[in-house]
Amino acid sequence: MEETPTTLVLLPGLLNDERLWAHQAAALADEVDIHIPDLTRDDSIAAMARRVLDEAPEQFALAALSMGGYVAFEIMRQAPERVLRLALFDTMASLDSPERAATRQGLLELAERGRFIGVSPQLMPRLIHPRWLDSQVSATVQQMASAVGKDGFVRQQQAIIKRADSLPMLGDIQVPTLIVVGADDQLTPVSEAWLMHERITGSRLEILEHCGHLPPLEEPELTTILLREWLAVEFDGRGVRDFVYTY
Repeated sequence: MEETPTTLVLLPGLLNDERLWAHQAAALADEVDIHIPDLTRDDSIAAMARRVLDEAPEQFALAALSMGGYVAFEIMRQAPERVLRLALFDTMASLDSPERAATRQGLLELAERGRFIGVSPQLMPRLIHPRWLDSQVSATVQQMASAVGKDGFVRQQQAIIKRADSLPMLGDIQVPTLIVVGADDQLTPVSEAWLMHERITGSRLEILEHCGHLPPLEEPELTTILLREWLAVEFDGRGVRDFVYTY
C-alpha cells in the first residue's frame, strides 16, 4: 500500500507565484501541509530542484504546472525516493521544438534589453481559455507576472532553455502519477500529456474540456477534487481512466 502523504509541495510555472495554487492550498490545508516554493531565484532547473528539496520534508507529494513540471522531473532525477506521489499539470517531458526554442530565446533577449512586458494581451489567449479573458483569472495572471518581474523571468527562461530532456527517464517513475491537461492548452498540448501518460506506468490522465494552460486558476474546484483524489486513492496500474470534464 502506498504511503499517505502529509506534505504537498506545489510548484508554480513560468511567471507564476503562490497565487496559481491559492484555491488548492486553502481547500487542502486541513488535510496536508502545503508548501509552495519560490521558483524565481535560480537560473537552472537543477538549482530550482535542489532548493525545493532543501526546503521540503524527507518525503512529500509533488504537484507541478508547466515549468514546475520541468523542476519536478529534475527532483525525480535527484531524489526519487523522497517523492511519494507525482501530479503533472500542463507540462511536457520533451524538449522544445526549434521554433519554440527560438521564440524563448527572442523573449529572453528582449527582456535582457529591458523590454519585459509580463504577459501581453497577445499571449493571454494562448495561456487561458477565451471565456476567461475578461475575468479575475486574466487579472491574476497579469499580477503574478508583474510580481515575478523581469529579473525573475530572465532566470526562469534561462533555466527552461537549458533544461534536460526528460523523455528518457519517464519509464523510471514508479510512484502514483496523475497527469492533467486542458483540452485547449496551446502551450503544452494534449499530445504531450498522452506521451507522458504512455511512458509512465500506471499513470492516470485527465483531460479538462474548455480549459487552457492553467487549470488551477481556470478550474480551481475541479483541480482541487483531482488533487484530493490523487492524494487518497491507490493507483493499481491496471488501466486508464481518461476523465473529460464537460460543461
